[in-house]
Amino acid sequence: MSTVTESVDVAVDVSTAYNQWTQFESFPHFMEGVKEVRQIDDTRTHWVTSIAGVTREFDATITEQRPDERIAWRSEDGPDHGGVITFHRLHDTTTRVTAQMDIDPEGFVENAADKLGILNRRVKEDLRRFKEFIESRGGHETGAWRGEVHRPGI
Repeated sequence: MSTVTESVDVAVDVSTAYNQWTQFESFPHFMEGVKEVRQIDDTRTHWVTSIAGVTREFDATITEQRPDERIAWRSEDGPDHGGVITFHRLHDTTTRVTAQMDIDPEGFVENAADKLGILNRRVKEDLRRFKEFIESRGGHETGAWRGEVHRPGI
């Protein structure tokens, strides 16, 4: 299992950055290899990815969600991965978005990509594209979901 941690500072307030991240259907606009994300219900998403010519479909569960703070998830099937996206107010109009992901690469191509640092670069580039996406919208998100999801036992 590999851990990837990357951050980007975006020129929008923390609520705008968080709200946009809750719009999972917009992920293909800034995440390389993500072809589709469908929100099934408040805590489940269905993903279609295509990386290095390999198409995969899997479901993921949101395990924790606190508005303007964090969204955590875990895959239900397919490639074993999970992580958390956190949102930190740096200033009234600047937010640091940090992605921390644990990924267990599946298959030769994904293991090679992990060993060569390609997964780290991909997450870093996805965050850079998120920055461009949200900033190009003039500080306006495409939508928002402000509900909370609590970790089991809390």
